[in-house]
Amino acid sequence: MAKRSYAIIGTGAIGGYYGACLQQAGFPVHFLVRSDYETIQQQGLIIESIYGDFTLPQVNAYRHPPEIPPCDVVIIALKSTQNQCLTAILPQVIHPKTVVILLQNGLGFEEQIQPLIPENILLAGLAFICCNRIAPGHIRHLDYQAIKLAQYAPHYEPCGITPTLEQICADFTEAKVEILLGEDLLQSRWEKLVWNIPYNSLSVILDAKPDEIMNHTATRELAEKIMREVQQGARSCHREVTDSFVEMMLDHTVKMQPYLTSMKLDFDHQRPLELEAILGNPLRMSRQHGVDLPKIAMLYQQLQFLDYRNLNS
Repeated sequence: MAKRSYAIIGTGAIGGYYGACLQQAGFPVHFLVRSDYETIQQQGLIIESIYGDFTLPQVNAYRHPPEIPPCDVVIIALKSTQNQCLTAILPQVIHPKTVVILLQNGLGFEEQIQPLIPENILLAGLAFICCNRIAPGHIRHLDYQAIKLAQYAPHYEPCGITPTLEQICADFTEAKVEILLGEDLLQSRWEKLVWNIPYNSLSVILDAKPDEIMNHTATRELAEKIMREVQQGARSCHREVTDSFVEMMLDHTVKMQPYLTSMKLDFDHQRPLELEAILGNPLRMSRQHGVDLPKIAMLYQQLQFLDYRNLNS
């Protein structure tokens, strides 16, 4: 049986890494590339990884979506701040049975994406990985790797473990990428926010890496208190993030290699921050259910100011 073909929309650190793993395993992969196009055409993709370095000397790289053949699976690895581009991109890279995977941080964008692909199955992937793009066409994978996949249904109704999830899981497993399957996408989204809200936010506000935050008593306590607010937000949506999950996230962060978060990298490069995905949408969803999250609201307000000043300096 022929292997499924994949399109990677957004060949940054995340899309580039997972797309490269799939290609190395023999899957046909097509990469939408912008600023790195010339370099990738000349040298391919270079992956430095804790699981072993490798180079793909030749990749299917494209500057323009119409050049990409319709694929069986489309992975959206753009920053959520670029989602307005998807209206033009998605119709050009799908066929009626294409599965679309939204591999993005945050909450609330499935409801915007599904109307663009009303006949297609939409999955969401939450990447628990530390990796950075250190040069054009050059990705460094520092720690962790797993993706948690779940299927989207309107109003975030739980879908359970579907055959589509199992098929995609088999592909990534063949590519030696750890896949976890979730029965409830909204539950999975809130669990990822347990890490993303405190460490992305504090890394920008405090100009600190997660290991520095965890090595100081006051900021470690602050990170944990923010995590507890995320638990409250999840509970407002009738989802339960357990204390043991919070403890696991704290423990993983203590053991993590020193690492710049995605929001800190965006800030340092004067790119728009993913504020709505990671903070604004969760705050609004919680408030709709009558729950206020004051510490997260303060982070959101501080980051709005820092983002504005950074982009207008």
